[in-house]
Amino acid sequence: SRLKSVVQSAPLRFCFKPGNQTVKMPSGPCLDARADWEPVVFHKTGPKGKASKSATEVNAARRSGQAVDTDKKFSGGTNKSAHSVVPNAVKLDENAETFRHETVSHDFKMSLQQARLAKKMSQAALATAICEKGSVINEYEAGKAIPNGAIINKLNRALGVRLPKAHA
Repeated sequence: SRLKSVVQSAPLRFCFKPGNQTVKMPSGPCLDARADWEPVVFHKTGPKGKASKSATEVNAARRSGQAVDTDKKFSGGTNKSAHSVVPNAVKLDENAETFRHETVSHDFKMSLQQARLAKKMSQAALATAICEKGSVINEYEAGKAIPNGAIINKLNRALGVRLPKAHA
């Protein structure tokens, strides 16, 4: 009897169909197979203001002798990227210098290797001691690394030495 009273007190859901007919429905979504689907069409509006002149209006203005100002868009109507044209290409071509990143000096890489070997540490062990990858130590000892002050300070502390200036 308690279950019966719970079922009877449960609210009924209503579904409103076209024609103002109400029908008692069980709980759940209201599905009506007679839905009216109309296509949605978007219309493109033409340009507004000064840009609203058509080609015929521009030609008529030219024939009548009025001043006509037309601007062609940069790369308008083409499939070129905005980045494909380099405005300073001539300056880049004229510059014959080669630019390279500064790497560690020969003195630095040799003293790093000697200090590591004096402590009897492998590159991997030194890398673990300063919480860096093994490849970082390898790059510093090969002279390919770009000097980083934080890493150099870690190396100084881990090896207990003062390494020379890193820049060549």
